[in-house]
Amino acid sequence: MTLERRLMAEWLGTFSLLATVIGSGIMAERLADGNVAIALLGNTIPTGAILVVLITIFGPISGAHFNPAVTLCFALRREIEKRDALFYVGAQVFGGIIGVLAAHVMFDHPLVDPSTTTRSGIGQWAGEFVATFGLVGTILACLKARPTAVPMAVGLYITAAYWFTSSTSFANPAVTIARGFSDTFAGIAPVDVAAFIMVQVIAAVMATGFFGWLLREENHG
Repeated sequence: MTLERRLMAEWLGTFSLLATVIGSGIMAERLADGNVAIALLGNTIPTGAILVVLITIFGPISGAHFNPAVTLCFALRREIEKRDALFYVGAQVFGGIIGVLAAHVMFDHPLVDPSTTTRSGIGQWAGEFVATFGLVGTILACLKARPTAVPMAVGLYITAAYWFTSSTSFANPAVTIARGFSDTFAGIAPVDVAAFIMVQVIAAVMATGFFGWLLREENHG
C-alpha cells in the first residue's frame, strides 16, 4: 500500500473511532436520565464494536493503528519507518479532532467546546498506565498467537478496560487530544491532556520492551 493510502486509512479510522466515542457518549448521556452507569455502558459497547469493525477493514491497508502509542510500539520494533510513523501520528490526531467535530454537528452540539471534565491524579494516571500497557500487550501477544483475532481482541479489551480502569481507558494520545475538544460525557479537560499522554507513552514503551522479551523465541541452535 502507498503511504497516501495508509495515511487515509489511519485518518478515516481515527475519525470514525472518535465520532463513535463522542457520538455514543452524547446519545448515552441523553438517554440515561442521569444514570451514569447506564451512560457509561452506552458509551462502552459502541466503542468496542466499532474497533472490531475498523481494525478488520483497515488492518490490511495501514495496520489499523489509530493510536500514536501503537504506532510508537511498532516504530520501536522497527516494523514501521520513523518518517512514516510521524505521518501516521499526524493523520491520527487530525482525524480524531475532525471526528469529534462531526459528532458535535450530528448532535447539534457547539462545534468546538473544550471539555471541563477533570481527569487528574494518581488514580487516573495509574488507570491510563494499566489501560495502555494492556492494550499494547494485547496487540503484540495476539499478533504472535493468532493474528486474525486482533480486531476482536482489541475491541473486547477496550470494552473491558472502560470498566476496570479508573480513567475509563483512553489508552491513546490521539483520542486524548480529540476528547479535549468536547465538553460531553467522554471529554477531558485540556489541562489534563498532557499528563495522560505522558503516562500513555511511558506505558507503551514499557509494554513494547516487556512483551518483546516475553514473546521472544529462543534460538537454541
